[in-house]
Amino acid sequence: MRNSHFAIAAAAIAAVLIAAPARAQSTYDIHVIQPLTGGGSFLGKAEQQSLQLAEKVTNASGGIGGKPLKFIFHDDQSSPQVAVQLANEVIAAKPAIMVGSSLVAICNAISPLMQAAGPVQYCLSPGIHPDAGSYTFTSSTSTTDLAIALVRYFRLKGWTKIATMTSTDASGQDAENNLKNVVAMPENKGVEIVEAGHFNITDVSVSAQIERIKAAKPQVLIAWSTGAPIATIFRGVIQAGLDIPVATTDGNMTYAQMNQYAEFLPKQLYIPAAQWVMGYSPSIKLPDAEAAKQKEFYDAFKGAGIQPDVASELAWDPAIILIDALRKVGPNATATQVREYISKLKGFVGVNGTYDFTKTTQRGLDIDNVVVTRWSATEKHWQVMSKPTGIPLE
Repeated sequence: MRNSHFAIAAAAIAAVLIAAPARAQSTYDIHVIQPLTGGGSFLGKAEQQSLQLAEKVTNASGGIGGKPLKFIFHDDQSSPQVAVQLANEVIAAKPAIMVGSSLVAICNAISPLMQAAGPVQYCLSPGIHPDAGSYTFTSSTSTTDLAIALVRYFRLKGWTKIATMTSTDASGQDAENNLKNVVAMPENKGVEIVEAGHFNITDVSVSAQIERIKAAKPQVLIAWSTGAPIATIFRGVIQAGLDIPVATTDGNMTYAQMNQYAEFLPKQLYIPAAQWVMGYSPSIKLPDAEAAKQKEFYDAFKGAGIQPDVASELAWDPAIILIDALRKVGPNATATQVREYISKLKGFVGVNGTYDFTKTTQRGLDIDNVVVTRWSATEKHWQVMSKPTGIPLE
């Protein structure tokens, strides 16, 4: 059955690539590998919407070298194996750039395929950490910086006894390492992880882990997993009567999840996030150029009748950066030329702040672009609770 999936995927992408020379006369195509089905589809589908809006904005302003931009989407089915098959087919056509995927494990699986000669890969998961100078770039603020801002916020609020719950997959392992390292930072002397729970993303109950966490008497719980598995933790917290602040990754910062989980969301749900979310807090002053970029972002989604969330921003800035590179270097640029352009890019304003790839390689953003938010069940959006870097507003 798995081989049949590979064969179907390969045939589909081969058909697209065979037709590419004809289409290349009229459009500039960028191939995108995303989870449009499977466990990661809640991100993949929303990111697809964002890329399609970026495509519309780009084409309204002249396209790429006079040609309309066209994103070509391929479904990796939330499977690293399928993604590798698709990526190999895309690479065979020697494009300069490729976007995807949306999940840590999948980006890690396909990134090695790019490293000899490209194409430039823009991964839409913040949870990977590409080597400096590589052909892989990654979206938004680092999960390391998210953890730093979150722990800093809790410490400055006086919440120093922390429990953690992380999944055993690639995202969870990355989170656990980040949290251990952050708590060990000199500034966090006095902060303690009193219990570290683990769970498999297929588990239907975490009651035993939650009871151990409850017995450790933490002041806050950091539960780091993306998508459906986080619902299992939230239910366990409510069922156990664990009434403390709970934090999670911004991978769960979607309206679909907040609405679906409304009946069992923790009363105080904190999420560290990139700067895009400051658009929901007009009282917080941004530099004029950054405010203008956020307005453009929100206006594009408002015009499409969409309320933007984390998946929207994860795809938006990478698309705009790649478009800028192609417009500056030229539509006939090689992967190496695109990589070199982005690697030297600084002072580039996006919805998440001002990018500097010479300072933060392969990403362009750092801790200065992170804020801590709290979900408001009454206002139905995320309230910004900190200044950039995680310092509480109050």
